Amino acid sequence: MSEGRRSFWGFGRKKAAEAPAPEPAPEVEVEPAPAPPALAEAPADAEPAEKKGWFSRLTSGLSRSSNNLGDKVSSLFTKAKLDASSLQDLEDILIEADLGVDTAMAITDRLSEGRYARGIEPEELQDVLASEVEKVLAPLAEPLEFGPSPFVLLVVGVNGTGKTTTIGKIAAEQRRRGKSITLAAGDTFRAAAVDQLKIWGERTGAHVVAGAAGADPAGLVFEAIDAVQARGDDLLIIDTAGRLQNKAELMAELEKIVRVIKRRMPDAPHAVLLTLDATTGQNAMNQVDIFGKTVGVTGLVMTKLDGTARGGILVAIAAKHGLPIHYIGVGEGIDDLAPFEAKDFARAIAGLG
Repeated sequence: MSEGRRSFWGFGRKKAAEAPAPEPAPEVEVEPAPAPPALAEAPADAEPAEKKGWFSRLTSGLSRSSNNLGDKVSSLFTKAKLDASSLQDLEDILIEADLGVDTAMAITDRLSEGRYARGIEPEELQDVLASEVEKVLAPLAEPLEFGPSPFVLLVVGVNGTGKTTTIGKIAAEQRRRGKSITLAAGDTFRAAAVDQLKIWGERTGAHVVAGAAGADPAGLVFEAIDAVQARGDDLLIIDTAGRLQNKAELMAELEKIVRVIKRRMPDAPHAVLLTLDATTGQNAMNQVDIFGKTVGVTGLVMTKLDGTARGGILVAIAAKHGLPIHYIGVGEGIDDLAPFEAKDFARAIAGLG
């Protein structure tokens, strides 16, 4: 066993009623789409390096989660063998790390199979953890498929989950693929959100549709759809104001936005993306419930995995809700959001670099 892997887990120290569609919102401005020189296609031979660089960022971002698990597990397995008591303690640790009851039980059940008579190496435990986490996540690791134009993507979530930043990063990704894009600044109550979206428009070469402060978000979305259809853009990404999932009037406003979209385009929105902040832990589970019932969430983005020791909540959410996981984020940089890959996440959270 290498010293590097022993020390990662800490074992090196020890042995073991529908409203009508609104009138077009006044004072809507459409920002022109500037050229995005910074988003030129990367050379073909850059992909392996980019992949390696992302996994390094992911491993670093999830280090608090993996180290938290490792510290607790290393203090538990000081015995010469596994027994029912130590396995129960391990199950409790995994549940406390927000991996979820089902995943925790699957891990301990697998470890208990005929192994009471011997000890366990840290690498073996890491491998089992990674394997079981990957089993839960692999069926849900789906790229966000952007269908026929114009494709309408609605992005929702509570305050501070990184919706606007996520939109900017998705826009950058799709511009690299040659898509023409419009961003709708549906968060009309926060001037900073509109300014932030305009900056992303400049960076990515996307059009931006924005309105006056306090304008009706549904009316702005109405105008954005008209603009996209008139220009023939490939993709419309709609930002929305952050809202607490327990505020009925705010959730009703979100429902109104969806109704307006459907009146203009009956088959839209084509995707509803819910952004979740990993640092909120179990509260993220409730957000999936409420937003799913209100606007029909079709997929998830989990952000700020680098700011918490409880990144395992993604596993519990996956096990309970079975929604596709499209992206994860481990920082604020343009390259710190990437399509979700179950194996990479599982290995990173288990501490397998």
